[in-house]
Amino acid sequence: MRSDVITVQTGSRPAVRDITAEAQSFVSGEGDGLLHVFVPHATAGLAIIETGSGSDDDLLTAIDALLPTDSRWRHRHGSPGHGRDHVLPAFVPPYATLPVLDGRLALGTWQSICLVDTNGDNPTRQVRFSFLPA
Repeated sequence: MRSDVITVQTGSRPAVRDITAEAQSFVSGEGDGLLHVFVPHATAGLAIIETGSGSDDDLLTAIDALLPTDSRWRHRHGSPGHGRDHVLPAFVPPYATLPVLDGRLALGTWQSICLVDTNGDNPTRQVRFSFLPA
């Protein structure tokens, strides 16, 4: 197994960051196997979605509808509504495992690996890539 960590800047507002290029670079030159992607944060997750056509904004809109930033949350430190950020990983998990064939991610035509971060209090995130050969 081979593993590495990248740093992703997500900023001070909810964000969806495409990390597909970094993931592909990590597995390039490898053979067949699995890429496991993990976000070691309690307030971020990973989604496999289409980007660039509005789907990333649609995802954030859906998260806002499902998990509003209001005063309903018991977890109250940080920005108003921050408790929802701690619930996010139950809906957008902090991990994904993807097939790698001949050193290439076996994603569908419109699929991208995206870091989803609704927590504006922490603008810097770590993502761990681990390659497990077949």
